[in-house]
Amino acid sequence: MNNPFNLAGRTVLITGASSGIGRQCAISCSEQGAGLILLGRREDALQETAAQCGAGPVFTASVDMQNYAELAGVVKEGVDALGRVSGVIHCAGISTTLPLRAFRPARLEEMLRVNVVGALELTRLLCKPAHFSKEGGSIIFLSSVMGVVGEKGKFMYSASKGALVATVKSLALELAPRQVRVNCISPGVVSTPMSQEAVYSQSDDQLAAIVARHPLGLGTVSDIAHSCIFLLSDAARWVTGTNLCVDGGYTAQ
Repeated sequence: MNNPFNLAGRTVLITGASSGIGRQCAISCSEQGAGLILLGRREDALQETAAQCGAGPVFTASVDMQNYAELAGVVKEGVDALGRVSGVIHCAGISTTLPLRAFRPARLEEMLRVNVVGALELTRLLCKPAHFSKEGGSIIFLSSVMGVVGEKGKFMYSASKGALVATVKSLALELAPRQVRVNCISPGVVSTPMSQEAVYSQSDDQLAAIVARHPLGLGTVSDIAHSCIFLLSDAARWVTGTNLCVDGGYTAQ
């Protein structure tokens, strides 16, 4: 029986692969047969991710998404090792909760460099003919429900994630002639190291309030990884320029 979610023979590059959603995306893609190029800031953590993946080929590289000059070399090394990529999942990102009175331009500039500029520069490099599959493929940006709806103290994070939601629409049109699909996934609150360090996780009352805003409860990293598998696979061959909210009903209210 044909499996439309099969990724065998494909190379998928994943940023932020050292933990959380990125790590689970790597594991799930490996289970579907993909070769992996894993990027993150900590080589030891990337090796832990690689150890949890299947028997397929894995290339890892420690890189900071703000180091644009270094990205070009990393992309070439990964493609030389595993071949042209046909799938990309941009999971790398940073978050913060701050009121407007605490705003400083440098804080927003850093967030945009990591969450938006670094992701776009990496995408530009990957989309060179020598780096991306001639048959096309799929690019996924991990946004957030905060890119669609608001929350007190999240305006900087919302600005960066909302930028990705808007960006995929234009990139989808630009890359469609090459059969490259571009989409966003906007998760609700998922239990990850990042969410466990969030302000709301430090208070039982605040955490309970966050849980209550998700009619299906909080998500797991597998919920997001499985959605990425769908968008990477031939099952989503006619899906591009969209923002898929995987949020347990958060944005339905």
